[in-house]
Amino acid sequence: MKIVGIPTLSDNYTWVIHNANDATEAWVVDPGEANAVIQYLQTQQCQLAGILITHHHYDHVDGVQGLLDLFGEVPVYGNKEGPFKGISHPLKHGDTVTLSGEIFNVLSTPGHCPEHLSYFNPQALFCGDVLFTGGCGKIWDYPPELMAQSLLTLRTLPDTCGVYCGHEYTYANLKFATIAEPDNLTTQMRLNSVTQRTLMQQPCVPASLGIEKQTNPFLRFDQPPLKNTLVDRGANADSPASLFATLRAWKDACDASGILELNDND
Repeated sequence: MKIVGIPTLSDNYTWVIHNANDATEAWVVDPGEANAVIQYLQTQQCQLAGILITHHHYDHVDGVQGLLDLFGEVPVYGNKEGPFKGISHPLKHGDTVTLSGEIFNVLSTPGHCPEHLSYFNPQALFCGDVLFTGGCGKIWDYPPELMAQSLLTLRTLPDTCGVYCGHEYTYANLKFATIAEPDNLTTQMRLNSVTQRTLMQQPCVPASLGIEKQTNPFLRFDQPPLKNTLVDRGANADSPASLFATLRAWKDACDASGILELNDND
């Protein structure tokens, strides 16, 4: 399997999945706009086989119709329970979908929005706006219990799996991670590397789930010493939702203050 990231809009990624032995077939994940994806597919002489949607937000679906207008009525997979009406092939938790010969498991991962799905294969996790490299998506007005459970579910997946998320927020996320866990030397080393890549305008996504488990505070909120810090900030030690909510509120406050330099908008 070959996976290509196409930068779209201001900080999104649309992912294109190919069979390594037949690059003419392409599956597209979360096309936030059509033009950049069409340009790639035409340059590579690819035929669009289908589209996967993680959730309904405009920056993940606005390119769907443009792709269908050009390539015809290819299948559009996703959760039909959300407000986006363009799903032709509904999926739910526990389903599987085969993309370019690779089987992906469908995971329900609500929290950023209720209908959010993620797609997991031992090589790759397409997780939209639930899990980011170094961080996680906002929960808006949804209950923190949903996102806390989704993140803990994703944490059980293999370390070797690549995290293919919907946005490039790695630098700001890891700046916050060093605030949340100042004594985590692995996080500091990762921030140093990410800083250099960001200055060189190189992507920091994907990353392995293994490094996320070591450095992403949103996969570590129930583990000491971060758990102890969150309890000191008012969290209930016995409630994963309270621990997560305290951490998310802390990150939101840092975003609002400008100390992270780049904002996490999703």
